[in-house]
Amino acid sequence: MARLVGFIANRPDLCNRFAVSERRVLCTHNPQGAPWGWGVGFFQSADVLLKRRPLDERRELALSDMIADVRSDLLIAHVRRGTVGGFRTANTHPFRYRHWLFAQTGTVDGFGELHHRLYDSLPGFLQRSVRGETDGEHLFHLFLSFLHDGGRLDSLVVPPDEACAALRATLALMDRMGREEGRDASQLNLLLACPDYLLAVRSGAKMGYRMLEGRADFEALYDEQGPEKLLMPDLEPCRLAVVASDFDDGLVPEGWTEVAGDAIVVFTRTDAPTMVRAS
Repeated sequence: MARLVGFIANRPDLCNRFAVSERRVLCTHNPQGAPWGWGVGFFQSADVLLKRRPLDERRELALSDMIADVRSDLLIAHVRRGTVGGFRTANTHPFRYRHWLFAQTGTVDGFGELHHRLYDSLPGFLQRSVRGETDGEHLFHLFLSFLHDGGRLDSLVVPPDEACAALRATLALMDRMGREEGRDASQLNLLLACPDYLLAVRSGAKMGYRMLEGRADFEALYDEQGPEKLLMPDLEPCRLAVVASDFDDGLVPEGWTEVAGDAIVVFTRTDAPTMVRAS
């Protein structure tokens, strides 16, 4: 009953249209009624915004409802089971730092023994930025520390290959610390975004993505009848990538492309997805 979804598009209305069209695929169910929460992080102009609900009693969460009042061409959505840290806003993904967004599913193996080491490895100013208790927030700040070491934390534009290198270093250090504590490699899925691109990491539950481009792919999303049909935009230039993991049935939906294990996928508004190894 966790879920991780990311969108990047070249129009701010396409994410909502797809979420409504694929409501069933992107809906998360909680048949046991266990506590859960959710959050959405998104970019609007120069702002990085968060919409978070740390505790939700509904048995079904539709992504289209979660982002109904969001208009953005790049967003990350997360449904949280709360395996580490209480149900409060500071522990609710996504996490934000300057122009970066981060969310995670899965749990760092042995985080109870590792969190002090992870925290102590951060520079003081990043330690002061940690607000909650989750392994995800600590892992995000470890990534930020590698950007800082490379002189890129203050950069408004960080090339995707440098962000991927910082992610690989983050995961490698986490796994090395875990091995030193006698722990197995952690099974995690991550989404990381800045204003220019979206990175997806799979080393846990199945993850897949879908690309839509041009009129043939988008006409089904704009199927209104009557006067609203006249407001349909020119669909030929439209482009959207959606990536998601932790599906209710554990399977990548039909028509989606499965992400290989131990992979980082780079999504932009203009290019085809590129895949590199996460380790």
